[in-house]
Amino acid sequence: MATVLMCRRFPRLSRVTAFSTTAKRKAERGSSKSKKEKRDKPGAATTGSESGATIQLLKPQDYRVLYNPAAYAKGRAGSQQCVDRDSSQALGATFTGPGTTQALQTFPTASPQALPPIRHAKPKSNTLLEQTILATLYKEEAEKEKWEVHDSKEDPRMFQKGRPEYRSLSCDSAEPAQTLPAEEGDSILQSVAGCEGSPGILTDYFHKLSRLPAERRAALLSDPRFSALCHRAVTAIRLFSTPDLIQILKACVPLAVPASHPLLNACEAEFCRRAWDMGLEQLLLVADCWRCLERSVPSYLGILFSYANLHWKDLTLPQFVQLLYIIGEGRRSPADLAQKVESTILKHLDAFTLEELGAICLGLFKSLSGISDHVMRRIADRVSLQMEDMSTYALVNVLKMLRYTRMDHVPLMRELGKVIPARIPTTNIQGIMHITLTYSSLHFFDEDVLAAVATSLPSKVSYCRSKDAAKFLWSFGCLDYEPPNEQEFYSSLIKQLHTKLHEFSKFPEHLLTALLGLAFVKRFPEELIDFALREEFVQKTRGSKYELHKDLFTLGKSVEIECPTYQGSRLPPQLCQEFTEMVSSFAEREIYIRPEIVEATSLLESMLGGPEYVKKHMILPHTRSSDLEVRLATDGHPIPFNFKDPMAAKKLKDMGVNLTDDLISQLVKGRAHSQSPVEVGNEARIPRQERGDAAGTPCLGGALTAGAKSQAEPKAGLWQPREVRLALQVSNRNHFCYGSKRLLGLHCLKRRQLRLLGYVVVEIPFWEWFPLLKRTRSEKLSYLHYKVFCPALLTRAG
Repeated sequence: MATVLMCRRFPRLSRVTAFSTTAKRKAERGSSKSKKEKRDKPGAATTGSESGATIQLLKPQDYRVLYNPAAYAKGRAGSQQCVDRDSSQALGATFTGPGTTQALQTFPTASPQALPPIRHAKPKSNTLLEQTILATLYKEEAEKEKWEVHDSKEDPRMFQKGRPEYRSLSCDSAEPAQTLPAEEGDSILQSVAGCEGSPGILTDYFHKLSRLPAERRAALLSDPRFSALCHRAVTAIRLFSTPDLIQILKACVPLAVPASHPLLNACEAEFCRRAWDMGLEQLLLVADCWRCLERSVPSYLGILFSYANLHWKDLTLPQFVQLLYIIGEGRRSPADLAQKVESTILKHLDAFTLEELGAICLGLFKSLSGISDHVMRRIADRVSLQMEDMSTYALVNVLKMLRYTRMDHVPLMRELGKVIPARIPTTNIQGIMHITLTYSSLHFFDEDVLAAVATSLPSKVSYCRSKDAAKFLWSFGCLDYEPPNEQEFYSSLIKQLHTKLHEFSKFPEHLLTALLGLAFVKRFPEELIDFALREEFVQKTRGSKYELHKDLFTLGKSVEIECPTYQGSRLPPQLCQEFTEMVSSFAEREIYIRPEIVEATSLLESMLGGPEYVKKHMILPHTRSSDLEVRLATDGHPIPFNFKDPMAAKKLKDMGVNLTDDLISQLVKGRAHSQSPVEVGNEARIPRQERGDAAGTPCLGGALTAGAKSQAEPKAGLWQPREVRLALQVSNRNHFCYGSKRLLGLHCLKRRQLRLLGYVVVEIPFWEWFPLLKRTRSEKLSYLHYKVFCPALLTRAG
């Protein structure tokens, strides 16, 4: 049965070139690609890996994941104090449904055999070797389950174990050290009906009931006697002292009282009434209880934040961290606390434990709280120096905030490249997703990290939510990276997308994210594309909180160009026209007026003979960046063609900005702390020139064979056969990976599609053009003349 699962046919997949057919060819290509791409990485560490056979097992119907607090153990051995402080659990609330398959970790054996579902029956083995192998596999799967476990309520609270002060600020939801016998619970419930019960006695009853064994506590909620006890407490709610009322609320946590229970309604109202007479320690403890009970209490939190604002100078370090935790869990950011939060972070920065730093970043991230570059950089400075001592959970929380603030902290990213690859196999799938997404969001390419992710992911893929699968595909596509195990990597994720297809109606953005990531690397799963371009799905995207029109447009047009045999759904022409106008309007406002483009346009017009020889537009509007189009005859003479609006260039020139030395310096160097683009290397990496799609490939190449990849071929007959159409690309730093000359996936896609349509792509890269902006006019003209009249372009046309 397991063998059948391994050989199951994957959904139809289109791609531009065929999969490699032999292991030797794949290994040679992977080795060559690795050597060439390492030139583009900004300082990543080098690690080796060995491949092994993969044994795939069935996941039984009764599969369950149990909580394990060791899932986020540190990546290396350390002192017992560090282990206790930094142990936490895997990221992101994950749920694995029944009936899915789960691949075990790679096991080094030459000929893996199909094994029975390991939880359904004891293995029948006749040899000691088989018993040993099966025992090892059992152990490995059990370890994997520990790694994948996550408790979204408990994991963010791991920092509370680092200081004794948190005991008075937080509710301990762990099982009581000494439970009471079940008989005592019955005795208490029997006495409820026969006595009036003072507030003190009622408090004691709740406390004792909370210490009953778990199975007995679970039965209380359906017991009428317990309901009577709760009713008495509600009736006497104003008679309780504040400490007694807090004790009752704390008892509700192990009793698992539902968030909507009448007792909790009464408690919330009473705590709101008393809040201004309580101390900050009590207020934080009550807020923590509400979190443990998973009850939303916006009114109470509003009072807590106002109280904290008035008593800010009295906050101790643990109280401050606990407050930020509550802010994050409440998903609410009090604007009037922002400046005070930043000042307090800087004040205690060196005193925070590493787990507390992770909790602070998570609280800021969850509440969408803004934070200045200065404060984030200071946090990153400390983390980069102590990363090996930090738990993976806390580290990932810092990365979330780094991503949110768009912080380009090179020392942290380089240290991450050294520390994180070894931790990937024992990090849960959502933690890996956030790590990977950090690299793609910051446009930071590190092959060692991405290769480690790609190696571990196929055996973990069944734990992926639709969001996780989408972010993995987007990240690898955004960075234009295809790992050595690309076929296994992409096949497993595409299969998981099919498994999670029902989720995309609720989260349409995840499907579009995934499909765009695949399109960047020339993969077009046609069934999924057909689903995404159907009218009913397009309508669902309109109701999303995200702007998905541009993504739909990019996907739909890319399929038209790269998948000529595709027969599925397509975007309606009127919708494409609407998107084109929207993107063009944005380009007029934001792109065409950029100094580097204005200057290049003006000089080209002067050099070629006027505005009719140059057209500044988006040849492919769905790729969201501009082109300067020039046409040449085969004898090298420019051809006039832009007669629609010959004065447009002059009007746009008048809208431009003055090229001051300061502006040019900013364009060349980027923002503060960024590496100068002139320093990042000597050779440009234009899309896929190192993979066989070199610029020298004829623009009107023959059709490719049908099969696993799409049959994209240039559209012949669109213009005169002896005419050369140039698409000049005036790029900027945002088109490339950070600190390198490696194009991002969207811009690789654009250049690939321009070539398929017969254009010759001419690069005017920022590391060449921006420094020239402050040189003489003749130098700039000489540079552009060389780019436009390159003899190789005319030779290609001839």
